[in-house]
Amino acid sequence: GSCDPTGYMENSVSYSAIEDVQLLSWENAPKYCLQLTIPGGTVLLQAANSYLRDQWFHSLQWKKKIYKYKKVLSNPSRWEVVLKEIRTLVDMALTSPLQDDSINQAPLEIVSKLLSENTNLTTQEHENIIVAIAPLLENNHPPPDLCEFFCKHCRERPRSMVVIEVFTPVVQRILKHNMDFGKCPRLRLFTQEYILALNELNAGMEVVKKFIQSMHGPTGHCPHPRVLPNLVAVCLAAIYSCYEEFINSRDNSPSLKEIRNGCQQPCDRKPTLPLRLLHPSPDLVSQEATLSEARLKSVVVASSEIHVEVERTSTAKPALTASAGDDSEPSLIDCLMVSPACSTMSIELGPQADRTLACHVEILKLLSDYDDWRPSLASLLQPIPFPKEALAHEKFTKELKYVIQRFAEDPRQEVHSCLLSVRAGKDGWFQLYSPGGVACDDDGELFASMVHILMGSCYKTKKFLLSLAENKLGPCMLLALRGNQTMVEILCLMLEYNIIDNNDTQLQIISTLESTDVGKRMYEQLCDRQRELKELQRKGGPTRLTLPSKSTDADLARLLSSGSFGNLENLSLAFTNVTSACAEHLIKLPSLKQLNLWSTQFGDAGLRLLSEHLTMLQVLNLCETPVTDAGLLALSSMKSLCSLNMNSTKLSADTYEDLKVIPPSVPLGRHPCRARPGRAWSPGKAAAAAAGRWVVKSG
Repeated sequence: GSCDPTGYMENSVSYSAIEDVQLLSWENAPKYCLQLTIPGGTVLLQAANSYLRDQWFHSLQWKKKIYKYKKVLSNPSRWEVVLKEIRTLVDMALTSPLQDDSINQAPLEIVSKLLSENTNLTTQEHENIIVAIAPLLENNHPPPDLCEFFCKHCRERPRSMVVIEVFTPVVQRILKHNMDFGKCPRLRLFTQEYILALNELNAGMEVVKKFIQSMHGPTGHCPHPRVLPNLVAVCLAAIYSCYEEFINSRDNSPSLKEIRNGCQQPCDRKPTLPLRLLHPSPDLVSQEATLSEARLKSVVVASSEIHVEVERTSTAKPALTASAGDDSEPSLIDCLMVSPACSTMSIELGPQADRTLACHVEILKLLSDYDDWRPSLASLLQPIPFPKEALAHEKFTKELKYVIQRFAEDPRQEVHSCLLSVRAGKDGWFQLYSPGGVACDDDGELFASMVHILMGSCYKTKKFLLSLAENKLGPCMLLALRGNQTMVEILCLMLEYNIIDNNDTQLQIISTLESTDVGKRMYEQLCDRQRELKELQRKGGPTRLTLPSKSTDADLARLLSSGSFGNLENLSLAFTNVTSACAEHLIKLPSLKQLNLWSTQFGDAGLRLLSEHLTMLQVLNLCETPVTDAGLLALSSMKSLCSLNMNSTKLSADTYEDLKVIPPSVPLGRHPCRARPGRAWSPGKAAAAAAGRWVVKSG
């Protein structure tokens, strides 16, 4: 009590034991004190200044009232009284001068506990409580238990005005400010249920569309960088939930390896006989007629959400078997492309799962319509973050095709490059929607569109053409036979770059080209170019050539087409206006050893083409050009290059530093990049390591 000596108290005082708190002050005495009334006496607390004293006063008052409301709301008797106390509690939190997250979170947690312990409330009581705590949700995320309560309300009363008027600003705040749904999964679930509730309204997807528009904003660029990744996370989780029961079923979910092998492993799964996934296409019935005697009765494995038709066979096809000792997980597309007879599972979702899937795939389609969101969306979807059951579901891949088409139509490299796989050895959307892929449901129109945009970018390389020749030559020839100009160009490039070694295949390609007017015309142009090249090499010509300043790509093309330059070894294009487009003509100079591109607009795309064709190039001047680290890395394949000028280019600062410390004669990929300790390996350092074999001038 007040008779105790000064200093620290021997025993702590609990907040619940405090009966009253008063401010004390004395005239002509600069002392700032609080008086606490407790059973058996009082406690006097002295602060250093009035600000600290007031802070103590309001904090103690807050704690005292919080304990009071916890006690009152823990044993509710009449709900009209409880509702009044909740409103008073909310007002107290809103008017408190204290600035701390717990000021608003503590009332929300009290109400959350109250709702979790009283599940027999009426719908009207639910809504009254939600409206009462709505002001606290304007600047605070709801706690997990409260999210669960909100989810239940969205499921049971999706048409309630509370969903629109109260939940909308809460979900908007979650999407704008949440940093990680992994730490707050119920926030993600609440957002998902809210979107499904909007979809249940009379206007349905129109309401969802307006909500997405409100999240993006009226301008061309969304001002909130977290909205897109949060929306995508919600969609991915919702789509996964549609197939979750099937995925978690031990009887119905073969692994990727088992789908590829066409059989289940000898474990607890049933049936133990080989398992094949049926293709729904009727034209496959005739293909399987010869196996009808070996088949047993077809079985339909059903769950409450998904029905998957499977079939037992007495023997598995040799093509579907794998070595028992091979435990490596196969690639996704391999699993889904076992044979034409099992490229698509016959999956039927339940009504609720079907609505959920349709709603969230539609959201992905809406997101792909925004130009500023499309690069990030393409990057997020590039790893194909969907379960294999979804990719084998025809309805899902058919709806998602719109998103892939949007990527294929976007001229920006950062978008359409995401059609390819994340890294070598993995499959991408390009493979999935190519003819023969599990998601391909057309005659190759989307495939041709993807090839066209990729070839028009930085993928006009031998490596890309070689990949098409090895894996997609049949579809390319079929589309060329039908007059597709992109595929005709692809076949001509395969012939021009000697991609095809087999003579019979070359003759078949030529026959395909000559079967259409566009193919015949482009093949004749190819033959003319080849004859001109041979004539150029035969006639010879000058060994040195300098173009006048201000010359353009067109000027260079006219010059090279007007004479013979088979012996040209030294070409100077310094201070001209040529760009990367002139690389198409430079690669026709087989003897070129020295190339001066000083102060031109020749960039990375041109260097990639030069690196594949000018194998004899020894000296290259790229001073004052827009070449970046990527262009330097492309030059690593030029084995004859021994002198390179990179002065005043757009190389990164790290690459310049690395070029200074790399010793000569270091092959690409082996140099550890003697950079300062703690600096990570980067593309720039890889480029610098590649340049280690050259005499490099940089600054």
